[in-house]
Amino acid sequence: MTSYLATRLREGTKQSHTAAENTAFMKCFLKGIVEVVPFRKLLANLYLVYSALEAELKHHLHHPIVGQMYFPELDRQSSLEWDLAFYYGEDWRSQIVPLAAGQVYVNRILELSQTDPACLIAHSYTRYMGDLSGGQALKHIIRSALDLPSDRGTDFYEFEQLPSIEAKRIFKEKYRQTLDDLSVDEETILRIVAEANYAFTLNRNVVNELEADLRAVLDPHIFELLTKQDRVGSTERHSHAA
Repeated sequence: MTSYLATRLREGTKQSHTAAENTAFMKCFLKGIVEVVPFRKLLANLYLVYSALEAELKHHLHHPIVGQMYFPELDRQSSLEWDLAFYYGEDWRSQIVPLAAGQVYVNRILELSQTDPACLIAHSYTRYMGDLSGGQALKHIIRSALDLPSDRGTDFYEFEQLPSIEAKRIFKEKYRQTLDDLSVDEETILRIVAEANYAFTLNRNVVNELEADLRAVLDPHIFELLTKQDRVGSTERHSHAA
């Protein structure tokens, strides 16, 4: 029996996806404004999120649903470690601290692992499909804005086992097909879609908390011009832009 979970997630999170693109932080980001201080804080919080998510996905490898949705080629923890060493220095572990919103995000993943592991799929979908899709465009924005050396600073967006656009496309098809093939009932589907929308909210809360850092380095008039108009939203087929 086909669950159509991939379609349900895509259709059920369109508004959340658009809202994610319309945070002030992401509006600036998508227009090429990338400042090192807020960006490295974002990476630090994503490191904490992915560390929790990947540990809990591995913890549930034998779960009948979650186990099917763990793909080691997607793991981001070690990639983020390279980036954090680049932006903070080798002692980065002593420097990174979670934002309040980042801690809430991590706590939610840990809570689900204990109470409703199937909903970890929502967090996997929201993050990884975004990284493989809109995240690839963000990589080019970051590299241009920060004038990075050719081999450093955007490891988070590099998937060594999926090096080409075609490899990523094929993998995303495989990921969506695996979602569709999961044996999940309607109640579980509704919970996973609701959690995916909450995952978008958690992501938005993190970047909203970084807005003050961005305002601190931008001329107020420029900030207003960059952020006053909402994007229609790409409502990309799979995920968010953060």
